[in-house]
Amino acid sequence: MKNIKLRLTVMNFLEFAVWGAYLTSMGTYLANHGMGTNIGWFYSIQGIVSLFMPALMGIVADRWIPAQKVLSLCHAVAGAFMLAAGLYGIYAGADVQFAILFTLYTISVAFFMPTIALTNSVAFSALTKAGMDTVKDFPPIRVLGTVGFIVTMWCVDLLGFQATSLQFVVSGTLSGLLCLYALTLPNCPIKADSEETPAKKEGLLEALGLEAFALFKQKKMAIFFIFSMLLGMCLQVTNGYANPFITSFGAISEFADTFGVQHANILISISQISEAVCILFIPFFLKRFGIKNVMLLSMFAWVLRFGFFGAGDPGMPGVILFVLSCIVYGFAFDFFNVSGGLYVDKETAPEQRSSAQGLFMMMTNGLGATIGTLSAQAIVNHFVYDVQGSPIEIWQGWQTAWYIFAAFALVVAIAFWLIFPKTK
Repeated sequence: MKNIKLRLTVMNFLEFAVWGAYLTSMGTYLANHGMGTNIGWFYSIQGIVSLFMPALMGIVADRWIPAQKVLSLCHAVAGAFMLAAGLYGIYAGADVQFAILFTLYTISVAFFMPTIALTNSVAFSALTKAGMDTVKDFPPIRVLGTVGFIVTMWCVDLLGFQATSLQFVVSGTLSGLLCLYALTLPNCPIKADSEETPAKKEGLLEALGLEAFALFKQKKMAIFFIFSMLLGMCLQVTNGYANPFITSFGAISEFADTFGVQHANILISISQISEAVCILFIPFFLKRFGIKNVMLLSMFAWVLRFGFFGAGDPGMPGVILFVLSCIVYGFAFDFFNVSGGLYVDKETAPEQRSSAQGLFMMMTNGLGATIGTLSAQAIVNHFVYDVQGSPIEIWQGWQTAWYIFAAFALVVAIAFWLIFPKTK
């Protein structure tokens, strides 16, 4: 258990560095290789596999194979297929086929998404064994994960990989590194069959959180989960489309040489920096304004997130709006995810809390993100990629798309304000 905090910090840094290598820049690569109309599929598949893969790998880690070894195995598969996607992109050049790339990417993502929960399990187990307070000691460890995400965003940008498949190679290589590193982490106990009576054994239904759907019988919880899904529709939109939107200004001479166009990933990384900082403000806001108002603040922050993108440009002073969009992202993302999780914990019985949290994640990052990303794809395709016009007309199409996203978030926010019951 020597230097356990440092070891877990390295694990979290690598975990999110794997994701940061491609999550915000992949859209530009796809757009530049004739797959702009399919960007939504690459991002929505994360939500689709998140409906079942984390639960399945969690069962394996609980019952048969220690979590750190499952983490290693998942990264071995995820890394191999992400590396294969990157090498295929290099080999195919301008003739990349959607079906091949998407298949390799999907298998990789299917095994990567469970690792986010597995790293939490490994960290909590190790900290508990070491006699530490997980509430106090885990957050600083987790924040370094966001730092890892930002570092690879910057590296991919500065190395000129944003528009190439080398971003997948970077991600796959880091997964391979974490695959090996995970084997050095403290062992996590598994549940022996003898430790559980048949009545206490958790089945697939419980692990997936499906029995928590009974919470829909309660009006306030049904309203909460429906709004969770609606807000979840916003989650992956800017991950998929912010980078190709900003880099598209390169076709307009007055913006071609601006910092934002040349280094879109670095500009977008302000969002992740804001996300890390905003976590620190959550206790104050919850105490001062209450859960409902904090969630409402998150929804209006999404309105500004999209609206500022629509109104801005990479030049001066338009780039200030891009920066503001990135700053409000921290409030938009953190305030609902954290306060929403606290609301679920507060409003559900102890024996339902784990499954209810699973349902919350399913509604936001699963159903909501999937529906939202595919809907965003249809809107962007209609106003941007299906338009055969000048660069200015393409920009106007982007503006229309961002304003539609902002209008959707505004409608959700107003409806939430009017319908959701007041909380203490």
